[in-house]
Amino acid sequence: MSADLPLEEPPGRLSEPAGPRDPDVYNRTYRRWDAYFAIVFAATFLFVLSGSDLGTGPRAVAAAVFAATAPWYVLVGRPVLLTEDEDSPRAVVYLVGLFLLFVVPSALVGETRIAIFALTPQCFMLLRMRRALIAVTVINIAPVVVWALVERPDSGDLFSNSLFAAVSWAFSLLVGSWIIMILQQSAERARLIAELDASREEVARLSAAHGALAERDRLTREIHDTLAQGFTSLLMLVQALESELDHDMPLARRHLGLMARTARENLAEARALVAGAGPADLAGSSLPDALRRLAARHGEQTGSPARVEVAGAVRPLPAAVEVVALRGCQEALANVRRHAGPGAAVAIALGYGEDALRLRVGDTGRGFDPGAPHEGYGLAGLRARAAEVGGTAEVTGAPGEGTAVALELPVRPPVPSPHPSRPTGRNPSRPTVRTRSAR
Repeated sequence: MSADLPLEEPPGRLSEPAGPRDPDVYNRTYRRWDAYFAIVFAATFLFVLSGSDLGTGPRAVAAAVFAATAPWYVLVGRPVLLTEDEDSPRAVVYLVGLFLLFVVPSALVGETRIAIFALTPQCFMLLRMRRALIAVTVINIAPVVVWALVERPDSGDLFSNSLFAAVSWAFSLLVGSWIIMILQQSAERARLIAELDASREEVARLSAAHGALAERDRLTREIHDTLAQGFTSLLMLVQALESELDHDMPLARRHLGLMARTARENLAEARALVAGAGPADLAGSSLPDALRRLAARHGEQTGSPARVEVAGAVRPLPAAVEVVALRGCQEALANVRRHAGPGAAVAIALGYGEDALRLRVGDTGRGFDPGAPHEGYGLAGLRARAAEVGGTAEVTGAPGEGTAVALELPVRPPVPSPHPSRPTGRNPSRPTVRTRSAR
């Protein structure tokens, strides 16, 4: 028997793997067993016909009876092997019929016992271990017992046939146990593969759901920090415009210009959001310049001063850090416009440290108690943004004493120049400090 044949499990015994597969894959795999059984049956049939010790009569009967094993296997055995479970009634009927078609010719012609090498694997495939061991024992011993009762052989022939039966029985048990072990391992592998496929599908589903949730959260923050704030500014300008149309046309025209500019900026932010690009204020600009523009717009919309101070060596930082700082400043200024009250001054401090970027936006407005329950998404979204880059966001304040929003975002320290002695046009030992007010 080929050494690699037991590695293949009958099609009906494997768990179906998840995902698409060839529906005929198990039938094609089982053809190796078909070939093996065909070779053993054909060899046995030829051995039965080739001998001459008992004459043509017994051999002809043995060959005729044994020849019926071929259609019995094709019409009954193979479907049972492909579809039935262990110890099923059809499996037992097939094995009983196969045993009868084997034991009769084996009692007439000893060479028929070669077919044991085809019968034994089928017993282990169709029966559970205990019943398979009993069936294999009967298949190996019964032919010798029947032969001895019919032929009445002498002690020498009886001993040699009994020895052959014992050896074939031991070999059948050894090989059959190995086949069962391989089949069990194959079934376990199939089960594990099916579980792995199911786990992969679940992981893919959860990953997709998590990705969709993360994207939804990102879009929520972006819309809140850009479009929603822009629309809020437009509404404030519309309300101011309604009270100015009748008695202050120059101021009304000024507010109309602010509305048009705010709408254009909102449109630019919407396009950047759709394109997946960074904030429009940071496009081709540094973070301090973007904060100054925010402060200038705040002053134009509210009439209250907004001062920007920048400390430390200004340098390009990772885009994620600059986006969080810009969005944090936007959120803080939007809260000032909504809650601080008229005339509240704003101070924006941006500090470039060796290992962190620090931003503080403070106002002199009404203030509030940060520990009290409050509605809204802005501050929670600000803390979530800061946490995404490993930073922190703190809000401090008290009623009547203003409010301050502080961000601390970690950054890598600046890389020293490989040519420190090369002149740079300024004193490298002093950090660049710029202060500017935007009104």
